[in-house]
Amino acid sequence: MAFKTNRRTFLAGTAAAAGVLAMPAVLRAETIKLDISHYLPPTHGFEVDMLRPWAEELREKSDGQIDFEIHAANSALGKLPRQADQVRAGVTDVALGLAGIPRGRFPHTSIIELPFVVERAEAGSRALWELYQTNQLGGEYDDFKVLGLMTHHGALFHTVDRPIRELSDLKGLRIRSPGPAVNAMLEFEGASAIGMPPSQIYEALQKGAIDGVATTWDLVGAIKLNEVLKYHTDARVYAAAFYVVMNPRTYQNMPENLRTLIDETTGEAWQSKIGPWWDKWDAAGKQDAIDRGQEVIEISDAKRDEWRQQLEPMIDSYLESLKSEGVENPQELYEKTRELVQKYQS
Repeated sequence: MAFKTNRRTFLAGTAAAAGVLAMPAVLRAETIKLDISHYLPPTHGFEVDMLRPWAEELREKSDGQIDFEIHAANSALGKLPRQADQVRAGVTDVALGLAGIPRGRFPHTSIIELPFVVERAEAGSRALWELYQTNQLGGEYDDFKVLGLMTHHGALFHTVDRPIRELSDLKGLRIRSPGPAVNAMLEFEGASAIGMPPSQIYEALQKGAIDGVATTWDLVGAIKLNEVLKYHTDARVYAAAFYVVMNPRTYQNMPENLRTLIDETTGEAWQSKIGPWWDKWDAAGKQDAIDRGQEVIEISDAKRDEWRQQLEPMIDSYLESLKSEGVENPQELYEKTRELVQKYQS
């Protein structure tokens, strides 16, 4: 009797094992969960239109082999200066961050943030992606699997009490800045460049700790800055750069089919979407300012050319300073960057 019981148990176990082996590999593969972080509110377009739809696409196309959790600014993993470090250390698997913070992390990339290099996000993003693809960014992304690089549209000066109609109007103001290239521009004009994460900007403006912010219409709308701002100078002066990077060990430990899926849904696949994304995100912030009756100051192309000439000494000085940060030929990279932006702009 014992023999029959054991035999039945054995046969049942064998049948179960055979059933598992007969299952499609995708069903018995272990689920890979990606921890994805960024430094903005969970309602921001970076999450709503980019990161979450991408992660959901991975989950769908992998038949559930890939799952995810997104950690925004309201989480312990949402600190702006830590995004790249968290990925490198394996604390998170994927992160979206601002290339200019902290300073010195991506000095080659910062060149695209200099005044009047980028006016449209699609041109700036394609130029930056080509620079990376052709190994012209000095190996500063060697610690990562790079999923995407991009810029936003040319950004504005937004202020509380003083309208900016000339660059000289910046003198004496405390302006929140997104990175070292913009810091250099502000300081050249006599302003104080203040670094702070988006989560602190509203309160700083409200309390008078800063007088304005250099940023996009998008961020102004996303964190409700129009509640405290009064003036917006649409000069399209600079464009900040962003990265989306992945831990290379996470990527390499994936099965080949999942690595292929990652590759097919990032990088070049994002490029055609960047311009429309920024058009949508910026439109909301601008319309809110208009609805509130705030003054939007449009700077003409002729005036922008004057400003660019005024800032030439600052640009030269900034490029020279990059040599101490490991950029061997900053002037050459600057010219190449401008050339690529113009190519894609046209």
